[in-house]
Amino acid sequence: MSDPDGFASAAPVSPVQESPGQKMDQMYRWTRHVYDLTRRYYLLGRDQLLSRIADRPAGRVLEVGCGTARNLRRLHHQAPRHSLYGLDVSRAMLATARRALRRMGCARAVTLRLGRAESWRPDDPFGGTAFDVIFFSYALSMIPAWPTALRTALTHLRPGGRLYVVDFWDQAGLPGWVARIVQGWLSLFDVSPRCSLVPKLHALDDRGRLACTVRPVARRYAYLVSVAPTASPGTPW
Repeated sequence: MSDPDGFASAAPVSPVQESPGQKMDQMYRWTRHVYDLTRRYYLLGRDQLLSRIADRPAGRVLEVGCGTARNLRRLHHQAPRHSLYGLDVSRAMLATARRALRRMGCARAVTLRLGRAESWRPDDPFGGTAFDVIFFSYALSMIPAWPTALRTALTHLRPGGRLYVVDFWDQAGLPGWVARIVQGWLSLFDVSPRCSLVPKLHALDDRGRLACTVRPVARRYAYLVSVAPTASPGTPW
């Protein structure tokens, strides 16, 4: 199925399937303890994204799929004027995030909540908070119903807000053999680059529904996307 904005609707989830939270808890049961040390070598473009957010006026900033809160910790030190929030489906990752925040003395500066990117509502889990910035950092490629996650995020932006995404692209600027290695390696971890996101956003831009910019990172290893909704408030995404 599809909606008027070109994003496919999510397929229903069988009740006998392992929940997304359980799956993530199992995946990161041990690796969450070394996650930040290892991911810095291949999650490229994250700090470029954080610099953009840090330069924006003071506001409420939410990371969807915050994991260990590495990005939120950095943002707190770069731009303490922002009010920071994190949402993640994994209890294990959030436990690691809270420990890291306490260790760095900024536990009170970041509000963390358990929840799914596709289904959180304005009254839960953030008490009706709307956000000036919402961002996904290498999270969409691990969210099966990623179009729904994007639509949900867009409906929770304040007027004039901005949505950012940094994630794997198609590696088209890299030698073919390098791209094949990267893509094969990602598939081992249930990571699926959302290459169709870019043309969908451009189509919405052409229709006047939003304004977007797409910048390649490391020869299309990844993309850094900025989205500013232009449609009237209440328009369904």
